[in-house]
Amino acid sequence: MTKERLAKQMNFILEIDKAKNIFRQTYLTDGNRKENDAEHSWHLAIMAFVLAEYFEEEIDVLKVMKMVLMHDIVEIDAGDTYCYDDIANLDKAEREQKSAQRIYGILPEEQGKEYLELWEEFEEGKTKEANFAAILDRLHPIMLNLASDGKAWLEHNVDKSQVLKRNERTLNGPEEIAEYFLGIIDEALKKGYLTDKENNN
Repeated sequence: MTKERLAKQMNFILEIDKAKNIFRQTYLTDGNRKENDAEHSWHLAIMAFVLAEYFEEEIDVLKVMKMVLMHDIVEIDAGDTYCYDDIANLDKAEREQKSAQRIYGILPEEQGKEYLELWEEFEEGKTKEANFAAILDRLHPIMLNLASDGKAWLEHNVDKSQVLKRNERTLNGPEEIAEYFLGIIDEALKKGYLTDKENNN
């Protein structure tokens, strides 16, 4: 261990403080303000160990927690891209890849490589841990949207079909979680938080 190594690690830790100022489109449960990336990542990490029991395959929960804590750090440079904004999503991958290289590159080489690979694993979505992390990442804002009286959905005129498409992984995940998700959608429709263009034409 060297002073130079510690300095790199501390520089990284200070740099990611900026995630506290990256605000997402999702409101907190009380609807008073939007959550930031640090709050989102913290909530996902807790969800990871609370909900791991619903996955039949053995999940490396620590790996999932690292993945969700590290994943949105790239938004420090790339910004938060609203999942239902088709235009902003066109260059999202390019912006985030560039940010990942810079931010994880602050760390000592082997640590930076580990965290970059975790970020890439999440993006590729091919492992059971990445799939679990993606389900959490998609389910979390759904829960908050219902709890905040559909505030963000209503602001963006979000349709049921958009939410279902975004949550295909959730629907194909553990049965209990899929049923919980569908229950949220049903309640949101009843309360008018989501549009339903398919059934209202």
